[in-house]
Amino acid sequence: MRNFFKNIFKSAKAKFGSIKAAACRKIQKTCAAFNAAAYNFAVKFRMRMTQTRLVLAETRGENFVDSGIKILIAVVIGALLLGGLYALFGDTIMPTVTQKVKDMFNFKG
Repeated sequence: MRNFFKNIFKSAKAKFGSIKAAACRKIQKTCAAFNAAAYNFAVKFRMRMTQTRLVLAETRGENFVDSGIKILIAVVIGALLLGGLYALFGDTIMPTVTQKVKDMFNFKG
């Protein structure tokens, strides 16, 4: 009877030992993956901070001036086009269209 329990304890110890080893390996892999992810995040964060510092430290204003001039040119050209179309429709196109519509309804066929 004593050998029976001894064998059971040995097999249980071996089984739990392999389960314990597998669990330890899984924990170690998870910790290694977490450490790698944290390191990559830290590296990317430092790179972004460096890029941000470099952009903010620039004293050139080229982009702002260029964008402002482009916007002003677009607004002026748009206003000229709208004014020209309004004048064209008001003086040339609309009176002839109005006259043609009146003639169409006054048809005495």
